[in-house]
Amino acid sequence: MKRPHDASRRRFLKVFGTATGALVVGLPALARTPDELLGQNLFRLNLYVRIEPDGTTAIGARDPEVGQGIRTAEARILAEELDADWPRVIVEPLDLGVTNAGGEPHWTYGHQMASGSTSVPAAWNDLRNVGAAARELLLRAAAARWKTGIANLRTSHGVVIAADGRKLGYGELAEAASKLKPANVPLQPKTPAQYVLIGQDAGDVDARDIVTGHQHYAVDDWFGDALAAVVAHCPWPGGRLAHLDDTAALKVKGVEKVMTIPVPDPERALGTQQLTASVAVLASDTWTALQALARLDVRWQPGAQTAQGDEALVDAAATAFASDPTKAVRTDGDFTEAAKRAPHKFAADYRFATAGHADLEPPNALVRVDNQQALIIAPVQNPRATFDTVRGLTGLAPDKITIQLPRAGGGFGRFLETDYVTEAVMLAKAAGKPIKLMWTRTEAFAHDTYRPFSVHKLEACADRKRTLTGWTHRIASTSRLAGREPRARWWLSEMHPDDLPAGLVGNLQYAWFALDSALPRGSYRASSHAVNAFATECFLDEVAHQLKLDALKFRLALLGEPRKLPYRGHGGPVLDTGRLSWVLQLAADAIGWSKSHPQGHGFGLACHFTFGGYVAHAVEVSMEKTRLVIHNVVCAADLGRVVNPLGARAALVGATLDGFSTALRERITLKDGQVVQQGFKDYPLATMAQMPHDVQVILVPSQEHPAGAFDMGFPSAAPALANAIFAGTTVRVRQLPMWSELMRLL
Repeated sequence: MKRPHDASRRRFLKVFGTATGALVVGLPALARTPDELLGQNLFRLNLYVRIEPDGTTAIGARDPEVGQGIRTAEARILAEELDADWPRVIVEPLDLGVTNAGGEPHWTYGHQMASGSTSVPAAWNDLRNVGAAARELLLRAAAARWKTGIANLRTSHGVVIAADGRKLGYGELAEAASKLKPANVPLQPKTPAQYVLIGQDAGDVDARDIVTGHQHYAVDDWFGDALAAVVAHCPWPGGRLAHLDDTAALKVKGVEKVMTIPVPDPERALGTQQLTASVAVLASDTWTALQALARLDVRWQPGAQTAQGDEALVDAAATAFASDPTKAVRTDGDFTEAAKRAPHKFAADYRFATAGHADLEPPNALVRVDNQQALIIAPVQNPRATFDTVRGLTGLAPDKITIQLPRAGGGFGRFLETDYVTEAVMLAKAAGKPIKLMWTRTEAFAHDTYRPFSVHKLEACADRKRTLTGWTHRIASTSRLAGREPRARWWLSEMHPDDLPAGLVGNLQYAWFALDSALPRGSYRASSHAVNAFATECFLDEVAHQLKLDALKFRLALLGEPRKLPYRGHGGPVLDTGRLSWVLQLAADAIGWSKSHPQGHGFGLACHFTFGGYVAHAVEVSMEKTRLVIHNVVCAADLGRVVNPLGARAALVGATLDGFSTALRERITLKDGQVVQQGFKDYPLATMAQMPHDVQVILVPSQEHPAGAFDMGFPSAAPALANAIFAGTTVRVRQLPMWSELMRLL
C-alpha cells in the first residue's frame, strides 16, 4: 500500500456549485506521483466539505469508524480551518475514493484505513488544507459583494464579518463562492493561538444515534431483492468438505440454494487470507437460512496440519529456543561478556495465550455484483484491501466498484481481513442475486484471525552500582505474517528493534524464533506492542524489586536525561525519552506513588511508546479473598497535539479497560484441533463490577504533530495491573491471561 501523500506539498483544489447553490470543495484526482496531494473524485456523492444555502455544512469523514471517534476528529480538523459553526455541521461517512487511471485504481481521498492509530496523523495536513481553501473562497465572495479587501474581513462560527460589523453567513455566500477559482498559492493554515475547536472537547458525532438506537451499522443494511446467506465453516483449519446432504435443508420454506465454498488454490489468494471450506444456505431471510443450516447433513475432513493449542506451542517454543534464532533482530555490545562480569543476574519467562477479537458486530457483508458494477457494504478497516479483493474476484474496472463504509461495531484488527467479503462476493456471483452474508457468533469465534501465541525469555544483568549493563529479549511466536509474507519477513510483526530498553543498555540482544501453527492469525489491538510491553515492563519491575530499588526511580534512571533515540518503524523516526519519563512521573504522582499506601494495597507502574504516543499507567489494587479490587487507575499520555480531548480520553479509558479484560481472562483454547469458544459465555469479557469505577486520564499539552489515541493506552495497562498485583500480594504472574494462574498461586 502506498504511503499517504504529504499535504504540505503542492495543493490542488477544485470548487463547484450545485443546482441548489451549494459550495462544494474537494481535492481533485491528479497524477499519481509522490509530490502531488491525493485528491477528490468530484463525481461521487460525498465530498470533503459542502456548504448549503441554509448554512448547513456537511463534512465528509474518509476513514472507517470502528469506535475510535475518527469521524468527529476529522470533522473538527476541517471545521477548525473553515471556521464552521459546529452546531450546524453534519458529518457524512465517505465511500472508498477511487477513480480509474488507465485501468488502475487512483486513490482519491488518500489515507482510508483504521489501523495503527494512523488516521488523525494522516488527516492533519490534508483536511486543514481543504478547510482553509473553502474559507478563503468565502472571504473572497464576501469581499466582492462588499467591494472591499479580504484583509478587512474575518470569519467566525460560519459567518464572514467586516471591519464595520456587517455579517454574511456562509450559506448566503455559498453560490458566489462556488463560482470562484481556488487560490493558486499554498494557503497558510491557522496558528495554534487561533484555534477555536481543536483542543476543545467535542462529543462523538454519532453519540445521539448510538444511545437512541438509530445508529446505522453494516449489519442493518439490506437490498429488497437480496438473499440472506449464513455459512458453516470447516471446524479444522485447512480442512475440506467430506460429505453434504442438503435434502432436509432445501425442504425448508424460503430456502433458495445450498452452496459450497471450496478452499481455493493456495497459490491464488482471493483475499487477505486463505479461505476456510464452508457451506452456505441462501434464503429469503436470515432466520430461515439458520433453520435450514441446522438441517444440513455435513461432515468435514481435517487438514494436513492440525491446529495446536497453547500447551503444545509451549513445548515447540522450548525446542525453538534451543536452536539459533530465525532472526537476530538487534545486537548491541556483548551480553555474554557483560553477564560474566555482573554481580547481579536476572531471568524470567513470560507466556501469552492465543486471543480472539470478540467484536460485538460479527462479520457480515451486503453485496450486489454483476458484469457492470459491484457494490459492497460491510464493516471494514482497510477498504483498499477490500477493493483489491473485489476487483480480483470480478475483474471490474476501478470506478465500477463502490465500497461503502458504515460505522462498524468494533474492529481491533479483525476487519482488516476480507474473508467474509470474499465469501459474499463469491456467493453473489454464483447465485446471480445480491447477497446479505451474516456470520453467526459461533462462526465468528471459531474462525477469527487470532492474536499470535508467544513465549518470551528475558535476561538482564546489573553492575555493583545496580545499573543495568545487559539485556536480552527472545521471543518465540506464531507470527501473524505467516502465509502472507516470505518467512524471512515474519519477524517484522512480532518484534521492534528500537523498542526500549534498546538504546539505554550497552549490551543488548533482541532475537525472534518462528513457531508454526495452522490457526489463522491477524492484527490485534496495538499489534505486538500489546505483549512485548507486558514482558518488558513486568521484567523491569522484577529487576527493580530484586535490586531493592524503587520501581519509578529505577525506570527514570534508565531513561536518563531527555534525548531523542532513533526509532525505525511506525511511530518513528525518533523516540523521545523525556516525553516518556514525563508521563511516567505524572501517572505516579497522580496515584500517590511516593505517599504512604493502605495496608494490603499494591501499586504498579508501566509505560510504553506506541505508534508515536507516549503512555504510562499507574494502578492501585487489593485482593479481598478471591476478588480483585481495582481501586484507582491513572493513565497519563502525550499524544502530541490533541484534536478532541474528550475523544482521546475516551479512547484511553477504553483501551485501559480492554487491556485489563484481555489480561485477566481472555483466551482461545482448542480441543482435537478445533476452537472451543463459541460465544461470550465461554469467552468471558470483564464485567462492569470487575473493572474500576473510573480511570483518571492526564493529557500532556503538546505542540507536536498529532498521534492517534485508540491503540496507545492498551500496551502499558496490563503490566501496570500485574505489577500492582505483585506489590499487593507478592504473587508474580508471568502469563496472560493471568486470572487462573493468580488463583492457583494465591
